[in-house]
Amino acid sequence: MSLTLRERSQDTLEVDGQRYHFYSLPRAAQQLGDISRLPKSMKVLLENLLRWQDGDSVTAEDIQALADWQKDAHANREIAYRPARVLMQDFTGVPAVVDLAAMREAVKRLGGDVSKVNPLSPVDLVIDHSVTVDHFGDDKAFAENVRLEMERNHERYVFLRWGQKAFNQFSVVPPGTGICHQVNLEYLGKAVWHQAQEGKEVAYPDTLVGTDSHTTMINALGVLGWGVGGIEAEAAMLGQPVSMLIPDVVGFKLTGKLRAGITATDLVLTVTQMLRKHGVVGKFVEFYGDGLDDLPLADRATIANMAPEYGATCGFFPIDGVTLGYMRLTGRSEEQVKLVEAYAKQQGLWRNTGDEPIFTSSLALDMASVEASLAGPKRPQDRVSLGDVPAAFRQSTELEVNHAQTAAKSVAYQEAGKQYHLEDGAVVIAAITSCTNTSNPSVLMAAGLLAKNALTAGLQRKPWVKASLAPGSKVVSDYLAAAQLTPYLNDLGFNLVGYGCTTCIGNSGPLPENIESAIKQGDLTVGAVLSGNRNFEGRIHPFVKTNWLASPPLVVAYALAGNMKVNLQTEPLGEDRNGKPVYLKDIWPSPEEIARAVQQVSTDMFRKEYAEVFEGTPEWQQIRVSEAATYDWDDESTYIRLSPFFDEMEKEPKPVAEIKGARILAMLGDSVTTDHISPAGSIKAESPAGRYLTEHGVERQDFNSYGSRRGNHEVMMRGTFANIRIRNEMVPGVEGGVTRHVPDNEQLDIYDAAMRYQQEGVPLAVIAGKEYGSGSSRDWAAKGPRLLGVRVVIAESFERIHRSNLIGMGILPLEFPQGVTRGSLKLTGDEQIDVENIADLKPGGKVNVTLTRQDGSKETLETRCRIDTGNELTYYRNDGILHYVIRNMLRH
Repeated sequence: MSLTLRERSQDTLEVDGQRYHFYSLPRAAQQLGDISRLPKSMKVLLENLLRWQDGDSVTAEDIQALADWQKDAHANREIAYRPARVLMQDFTGVPAVVDLAAMREAVKRLGGDVSKVNPLSPVDLVIDHSVTVDHFGDDKAFAENVRLEMERNHERYVFLRWGQKAFNQFSVVPPGTGICHQVNLEYLGKAVWHQAQEGKEVAYPDTLVGTDSHTTMINALGVLGWGVGGIEAEAAMLGQPVSMLIPDVVGFKLTGKLRAGITATDLVLTVTQMLRKHGVVGKFVEFYGDGLDDLPLADRATIANMAPEYGATCGFFPIDGVTLGYMRLTGRSEEQVKLVEAYAKQQGLWRNTGDEPIFTSSLALDMASVEASLAGPKRPQDRVSLGDVPAAFRQSTELEVNHAQTAAKSVAYQEAGKQYHLEDGAVVIAAITSCTNTSNPSVLMAAGLLAKNALTAGLQRKPWVKASLAPGSKVVSDYLAAAQLTPYLNDLGFNLVGYGCTTCIGNSGPLPENIESAIKQGDLTVGAVLSGNRNFEGRIHPFVKTNWLASPPLVVAYALAGNMKVNLQTEPLGEDRNGKPVYLKDIWPSPEEIARAVQQVSTDMFRKEYAEVFEGTPEWQQIRVSEAATYDWDDESTYIRLSPFFDEMEKEPKPVAEIKGARILAMLGDSVTTDHISPAGSIKAESPAGRYLTEHGVERQDFNSYGSRRGNHEVMMRGTFANIRIRNEMVPGVEGGVTRHVPDNEQLDIYDAAMRYQQEGVPLAVIAGKEYGSGSSRDWAAKGPRLLGVRVVIAESFERIHRSNLIGMGILPLEFPQGVTRGSLKLTGDEQIDVENIADLKPGGKVNVTLTRQDGSKETLETRCRIDTGNELTYYRNDGILHYVIRNMLRH
C-alpha cells in the first residue's frame, strides 16, 4: 500500500537540542509541484490540510487543488480547515458556554455520556466586554467601574467560573486584565505551536478562530486567524472543521515610510478605504513589500485588526525579523523565538526582502503619501482628511442637522455654577478605546505627549466632553507611567476607566444628565471621537448621531477643540494663558519625542503583568461554584437560562420542513449590520426586553446591556431587530424595531408580531439589500431570528460570517437573481413566500421562490442558494451545526 502525501512529508527539525516532528512543505512540493510563490497565508492552509489528511474530510485532491491555486490565483473548491485553538470574549463566549452546558443536558436526556461534551481544541475566553464607562474623569473611575462590573455581572461570572472547572481545555482570563486581541498578541499567540502527539513533539503553525471579528489582529504576528460566529467557533472547539472555500488572496504592497506627524491610525484608515474600494469581501489580504522592513509590529497589528472594516477574512503579515523582535520584547521564551525562526525558514513561511508571491490581484501604497485622517460620520471606510472634517460634518445629507436648517443651534446648560452653550457638532465623547490602537505604544505615547504639551500651553478639555482611557492591557498603564505621561492624561480627564472594549462596543456609559438634556432639548447633532474601529449609527451612544474614528492623539485634540466643525489644520484649539491662539501643530509631539517615550516599553512589564494572567482580583477568586458536570440552572436568573434550541431534538434529523405561506417580518435596505439585527447596547425600559426584565423584578438601573445578557434567550430574542436606527421599509418613516402584522396591518414591535405569527403557525422571511449582516460576528444575529421563527433570508448579497451563522442556526440564505431587488419587484411586505423543492437543495444551486401578492397574482424568482459547501448543507439538514455535533457524539 503506497504512502499518503501526509506520511511522505514527515520530517524533523532540531532547535537547541530539542527535536520537533513536522509536516514538511518542501517535501510535499516534490509531489505537488513548485509552491515557492504561493502566498505565505496559503502555505499555512496547505500545511493544515497536509497534517489533517485523512482521505475523508481532507483528500489528496484538496491538497493538490491548494498547490495548483497558483495557476490562476483562484480555486473554486471547499476545504476543511482545523484551527489549533479558539479565542473568545465574554459577550460571545457566554452563549457558547451556555450552549455547551445545554448540549450536556441534551446528551443526558438522549442517554449519552455528558463528559464527552468538552472542547477538543484549547479555548481561551477573555472577559473584556463587560466594563462600562459609568465613572470617568477622576482617579476613582477605574475602581468604581470594576466594582459595578462585578456587581452587574455576578451571575455570568459564576457561570464562567463553573465552566472553567467543568470543561477540559477551557481557560478564562478574568475581568480587569485586558482586551482579548491584545492579550492574544502579547501573550497567548505563539506563531508556531507544538504539542506531544503519539510520543512525538509535533510543531505546526499557530492558527485560530475567534468569536470576535477583530481576531484578525493576531495576523500581525504571522498567526492565521479570523473571526467567526459563536456558532462556528463552538463547532471548531468541538472538533468540527471550519468549512471554507479556498480563498482568493489580494496582495497589498507597502513601500516607503510614514512622514513625521502621521500615525498608524492614519495609515490603517487609508488602507481600509483602499481595500473597501478594491473589494476584498471573503478574501485573504496579505501584506508584502520592503516597507515592512521597518513597519513596527504594533503598526501591523493596527492594520490587521481592521480586516473586518475593509471586508477581508484576514489581513496577514508573514513572519520576519520584526516578528521575532516583538516576541522577545513581550517576554516569549528564547526557545519559542528560536523555534519560530527555524520552523518559518524551513517551511518557506519566512518573509524575505524582495518576495513577490502570486496573488489574485494586488494594490500598492507608498506610506509617505498617507495624510492625517479620520473616518466618519458612520462607516469605518469613509476616510476624511483632517482638514476636511468640518465640511464632511456639514455635508452629510443623512444628518438631520442639514435638513432645512439655516442657523446653527445652541442650547445653554449649567455646570458647577457656570453657564455653557452646547452647539451642533459638539464633541461629547472623546475616548481612547478599543483593540485597534490601544495595542500600539507609539500612538498612545503620542496622545500622552500631546496632553503634556497642551497643558504646558495652558489648554484644557472642553467641559462638555466625556473623556476616557481604556487600554488593551495593563502593560499600557505601566509604560505610560514609566514615560511619566499618566498625570497629563489625567489632568485632561483621560483617566483610566477600565481594561476592556468600552466605548467602541457601545459601553460608553451615560452622558452627564445636563448634556443629555441639552442634546434632547435642541435635537442637536453631536459627535463622538474614538480611537476604535466601529462607528455605525446608534452604536456608540443613543444620543450621539455622528461618530468619528481617529488616532489617540487626535482624540485628545478633539477633546481640546470641543467641536467637529473646528478645522484642526487651520483653526486654533484654544488660547494660551496670554490669549494667544494655540494650533495643533504647536503641540504635536516630534518623532524624536515619541521614539524616546516608546523606549520606556520593556520586557519586564510584559513578564510582570502576564505572570498571573489567570488569577484575577480577590473578588473573582472568591466566587464559589458547584463541581457538578451539568449546570445548576436558576429559573429566576435573568442572565443565564437553559437555551431552548435542543428541546425538541431527536437522535436522528427529520426531513427539512417546507417553507409555505411565509410572511415578511422585515424588509431592509443595504449594509444592514449585525448591530442592527442583533441585540446590542442599552436596553430601553419600554422595549419588549425592558418589559420582560421589569416583569421579572429587575430595576431599570440594573438592566445592564444586551451584550451582558446574551446568556438569556428571553432577553435576546426580544431585542432582535430592535436597534433604534433600523429602518424596516414595511413601516416607512419609522426608525426602530417595528413591523406590520399582515394581513391585519397592525403596527407592532417586531418581537410581538413574530410571537403572533408563531401562534398562527406562520413561518417568517426577511428581505434585504446588499451586504446583509456586515460588521462584527454576532451569533445572536442568527439565533435571534431563529427563535422569532425566521426560516429564510432573501438578500442581494451577504457578509461572510453572518451567512454561515444563518446556516448554523438552520436558516436558509438565498440571493436575489442578478439585477433583481426588492425595489425592482415593488415589494410592499404584504406578499406571501413559498420556497420550492427545499429537500433537493444543492450548494450554490438554483432555488425557485414564488411570491403571492395581495391581489393574488404570483411571480416566481430563480434565487441562488447561499449554502456554499457540502458541510454547510449537512448542518442545514440537521437543523443546525450544534444538533449535528450532538448527534455525532451520540453515535460514538
